[in-house]
Amino acid sequence: MKKVVATAKTIDDAVQKALLELGVPREKASIRVLEEPSRGLFGLIGAKDAKVEVEYHYDPVAQGRDFLQDVLSNMKVNAKVETRTNEEGILFDIQGSNLGIIIGRRGQTLDSLQYLVNVVANRHADKHVRITLDAENYRMRRKETLEQLADRVAKKALSTRRDVRLEPMSAAERKVIHAFLQKRADVVTFSEGDEPNRYIVIAPKEASR
Repeated sequence: MKKVVATAKTIDDAVQKALLELGVPREKASIRVLEEPSRGLFGLIGAKDAKVEVEYHYDPVAQGRDFLQDVLSNMKVNAKVETRTNEEGILFDIQGSNLGIIIGRRGQTLDSLQYLVNVVANRHADKHVRITLDAENYRMRRKETLEQLADRVAKKALSTRRDVRLEPMSAAERKVIHAFLQKRADVVTFSEGDEPNRYIVIAPKEASR
Protein backbone atom coordinates (compact mmCIF):
# COMPACT_ATOMS: atom_id res chain seq x y z
CA MET A 1 0.00 0.00 0.00
CA LYS A 2 1.28 3.47 -0.91
CA LYS A 3 -0.15 6.71 0.47
CA VAL A 4 0.39 10.34 -0.52
CA VAL A 5 -0.92 13.56 1.03
CA ALA A 6 -1.10 16.51 -1.36
CA THR A 7 -2.34 20.10 -1.26
CA ALA A 8 -3.52 22.45 -4.02
CA LYS A 9 -5.98 25.26 -4.67
CA THR A 10 -8.77 22.79 -5.47
CA ILE A 11 -9.56 19.22 -4.47
CA ASP A 12 -9.24 18.01 -8.06
CA ASP A 13 -5.82 19.62 -8.44
CA ALA A 14 -4.67 18.08 -5.16
CA VAL A 15 -5.91 14.65 -6.24
CA GLN A 16 -4.17 14.93 -9.61
CA LYS A 17 -0.97 15.98 -7.87
CA ALA A 18 -1.10 12.91 -5.60
CA LEU A 19 -1.98 10.54 -8.45
CA LEU A 20 0.95 11.87 -10.46
CA GLU A 21 3.30 11.23 -7.55
CA LEU A 22 1.93 7.71 -7.10
CA GLY A 23 1.95 7.05 -10.82
CA VAL A 24 -1.48 5.39 -10.85
CA PRO A 25 -4.82 6.17 -12.55
CA ARG A 26 -7.68 7.62 -10.49
CA GLU A 27 -9.81 4.47 -10.72
CA LYS A 28 -7.15 2.45 -8.89
CA ALA A 29 -6.86 4.76 -5.90
CA SER A 30 -8.96 5.63 -2.86
CA ILE A 31 -9.30 9.33 -2.07
CA ARG A 32 -10.00 11.04 1.24
CA VAL A 33 -10.46 14.79 1.59
CA LEU A 34 -8.62 16.01 4.68
CA GLU A 35 -9.33 19.71 4.30
CA GLU A 36 -11.74 21.60 2.07
CA PRO A 37 -10.29 24.65 0.29
CA SER A 38 -11.27 28.05 1.64
CA ARG A 39 -11.09 31.42 -0.13
CA GLY A 40 -10.69 33.34 3.13
CA LEU A 41 -11.66 36.93 3.84
CA PHE A 42 -11.96 39.00 0.63
CA GLY A 43 -10.60 35.95 -1.20
CA LEU A 44 -7.14 36.59 0.28
CA ILE A 45 -6.83 36.64 4.07
CA GLY A 46 -6.88 33.18 5.69
CA ALA A 47 -7.24 31.31 2.40
CA LYS A 48 -6.55 27.57 2.70
CA ASP A 49 -5.60 25.02 0.09
CA ALA A 50 -7.38 21.72 -0.27
CA LYS A 51 -5.63 18.76 1.32
CA VAL A 52 -6.27 15.17 0.24
CA GLU A 53 -4.93 11.73 1.07
CA VAL A 54 -4.69 9.34 -1.86
CA GLU A 55 -4.06 5.66 -1.20
CA TYR A 56 -3.08 2.97 -3.67
CA HIS A 57 -3.46 -0.67 -2.75
CA TYR A 58 -0.98 -2.43 -5.02
CA ASP A 59 -2.21 -5.68 -6.55
CA PRO A 60 0.76 -7.56 -8.05
CA VAL A 61 -1.44 -10.15 -9.77
CA ALA A 62 -3.58 -7.51 -11.48
CA GLN A 63 -0.46 -5.54 -12.40
CA GLY A 64 1.16 -8.61 -13.96
CA ARG A 65 -2.00 -9.58 -15.81
CA ASP A 66 -2.48 -6.08 -17.23
CA PHE A 67 1.14 -6.01 -18.39
CA LEU A 68 0.82 -9.42 -20.05
CA GLN A 69 -2.43 -8.42 -21.77
CA ASP A 70 -0.72 -5.28 -23.14
CA VAL A 71 2.21 -7.35 -24.45
CA LEU A 72 -0.16 -9.80 -26.16
CA SER A 73 -2.05 -6.90 -27.71
CA ASN A 74 1.17 -5.35 -29.01
CA MET A 75 2.16 -8.73 -30.47
CA LYS A 76 -1.20 -8.81 -32.28
CA VAL A 77 -2.12 -12.01 -30.43
CA ASN A 78 -5.85 -12.39 -29.89
CA ALA A 79 -5.92 -14.11 -26.51
CA LYS A 80 -7.32 -13.74 -23.02
CA VAL A 81 -5.59 -14.44 -19.73
CA GLU A 82 -7.33 -16.65 -17.19
CA THR A 83 -5.98 -16.43 -13.64
CA ARG A 84 -6.03 -19.27 -11.14
CA THR A 85 -3.91 -20.61 -8.31
CA ASN A 86 -1.69 -23.69 -8.45
CA GLU A 87 0.80 -25.40 -6.15
CA GLU A 88 3.52 -22.90 -7.09
CA GLY A 89 1.47 -19.72 -6.70
CA ILE A 90 -0.47 -17.97 -9.48
CA LEU A 91 -1.01 -19.35 -12.97
CA PHE A 92 -1.76 -17.12 -15.95
CA ASP A 93 -3.31 -19.45 -18.53
CA ILE A 94 -3.21 -17.75 -21.94
CA GLN A 95 -6.16 -18.89 -24.01
CA GLY A 96 -6.59 -18.36 -27.72
CA SER A 97 -5.67 -19.87 -31.06
CA ASN A 98 -2.29 -20.17 -32.79
CA LEU A 99 -0.32 -19.38 -29.67
CA GLY A 100 2.93 -20.87 -30.96
CA ILE A 101 4.39 -17.39 -31.37
CA ILE A 102 4.25 -16.76 -27.61
CA ILE A 103 5.50 -20.24 -26.71
CA GLY A 104 8.55 -20.16 -28.95
CA ARG A 105 11.20 -22.83 -29.44
CA ARG A 106 11.12 -25.12 -26.42
CA GLY A 107 9.11 -22.52 -24.54
CA GLN A 108 11.83 -19.87 -24.62
CA THR A 109 9.46 -17.01 -25.49
CA LEU A 110 6.98 -18.15 -22.85
CA ASP A 111 9.78 -18.29 -20.27
CA SER A 112 10.95 -14.79 -21.21
CA LEU A 113 7.41 -13.43 -20.91
CA GLN A 114 7.06 -15.15 -17.55
CA TYR A 115 10.25 -13.51 -16.31
CA LEU A 116 9.08 -10.05 -17.39
CA VAL A 117 5.61 -10.52 -15.89
CA ASN A 118 7.15 -11.47 -12.54
CA VAL A 119 9.48 -8.45 -12.61
CA VAL A 120 6.60 -6.06 -13.32
CA ALA A 121 4.19 -7.70 -10.86
CA ASN A 122 6.63 -7.71 -7.95
CA ARG A 123 8.15 -4.29 -8.58
CA HIS A 124 6.19 -2.65 -5.75
CA ALA A 125 4.73 -5.71 -4.02
CA ASP A 126 4.96 -5.99 -0.24
CA LYS A 127 5.24 -9.77 -0.55
CA HIS A 128 6.74 -11.66 -3.51
CA VAL A 129 4.24 -13.42 -5.75
CA ARG A 130 5.33 -16.25 -8.05
CA ILE A 131 3.50 -16.19 -11.39
CA THR A 132 3.69 -19.01 -13.94
CA LEU A 133 2.62 -18.57 -17.57
CA ASP A 134 1.12 -21.34 -19.68
CA ALA A 135 -0.42 -21.58 -23.14
CA GLU A 136 -2.05 -24.52 -24.89
CA ASN A 137 -1.14 -26.70 -21.89
CA TYR A 138 2.51 -26.38 -22.92
CA ARG A 139 3.91 -26.74 -19.40
CA MET A 140 2.31 -30.17 -18.85
CA ARG A 141 3.21 -31.39 -22.33
CA ARG A 142 6.83 -30.27 -21.88
CA LYS A 143 6.97 -31.90 -18.43
CA GLU A 144 5.84 -35.21 -19.91
CA THR A 145 8.43 -34.92 -22.71
CA LEU A 146 11.22 -34.21 -20.22
CA GLU A 147 10.21 -37.13 -18.01
CA GLN A 148 10.21 -39.47 -21.01
CA LEU A 149 13.65 -38.16 -21.95
CA ALA A 150 14.91 -38.68 -18.41
CA ASP A 151 13.65 -42.25 -18.39
CA ARG A 152 15.34 -43.08 -21.72
CA VAL A 153 18.64 -41.49 -20.74
CA ALA A 154 18.63 -43.21 -17.35
CA LYS A 155 18.25 -46.57 -19.12
CA LYS A 156 21.12 -45.64 -21.46
CA ALA A 157 23.35 -44.68 -18.53
CA LEU A 158 22.64 -48.02 -16.86
CA SER A 159 23.16 -50.10 -20.00
CA THR A 160 26.45 -48.40 -20.91
CA ARG A 161 27.58 -47.94 -17.28
CA ARG A 162 28.58 -44.39 -18.20
CA ASP A 163 27.53 -40.87 -17.34
CA VAL A 164 25.22 -39.28 -19.93
CA ARG A 165 25.12 -35.51 -20.38
CA LEU A 166 21.95 -33.81 -21.55
CA GLU A 167 21.86 -30.62 -23.58
CA PRO A 168 21.67 -27.29 -21.70
CA MET A 169 18.28 -26.53 -20.17
CA SER A 170 16.66 -23.85 -18.08
CA ALA A 171 16.62 -24.20 -14.31
CA ALA A 172 12.91 -25.05 -14.39
CA GLU A 173 13.42 -27.88 -16.88
CA ARG A 174 16.41 -29.25 -14.97
CA LYS A 175 14.24 -29.29 -11.86
CA VAL A 176 11.69 -31.51 -13.63
CA ILE A 177 14.33 -34.09 -14.52
CA HIS A 178 15.98 -34.02 -11.09
CA ALA A 179 12.59 -34.51 -9.41
CA PHE A 180 11.54 -37.33 -11.77
CA LEU A 181 14.74 -39.37 -11.25
CA GLN A 182 15.13 -38.60 -7.56
CA LYS A 183 12.95 -41.57 -6.60
CA ARG A 184 15.17 -44.03 -8.47
CA ALA A 185 17.82 -45.91 -6.53
CA ASP A 186 19.95 -46.91 -9.52
CA VAL A 187 20.87 -43.48 -10.94
CA VAL A 188 21.83 -40.03 -9.67
CA THR A 189 21.60 -36.64 -11.32
CA PHE A 190 23.63 -33.48 -10.93
CA SER A 191 24.13 -30.27 -12.86
CA GLU A 192 27.33 -28.95 -14.41
CA GLY A 193 28.34 -25.85 -16.36
CA ASP A 194 27.36 -22.22 -16.09
CA GLU A 195 24.14 -20.50 -17.11
CA PRO A 196 22.81 -20.36 -19.74
CA ASN A 197 24.71 -23.52 -20.72
CA ARG A 198 24.16 -25.47 -17.51
CA TYR A 199 23.20 -29.09 -18.14
CA ILE A 200 22.24 -32.26 -16.28
CA VAL A 201 24.38 -35.37 -15.98
CA ILE A 202 22.65 -38.71 -15.36
CA ALA A 203 24.96 -41.36 -13.95
CA PRO A 204 24.68 -44.96 -12.72
CA LYS A 205 24.68 -44.72 -8.95
CA GLU A 206 27.69 -46.96 -8.33
CA ALA A 207 29.70 -45.04 -10.95
CA SER A 208 28.61 -41.60 -9.75
CA ARG A 209 31.02 -39.06 -8.31
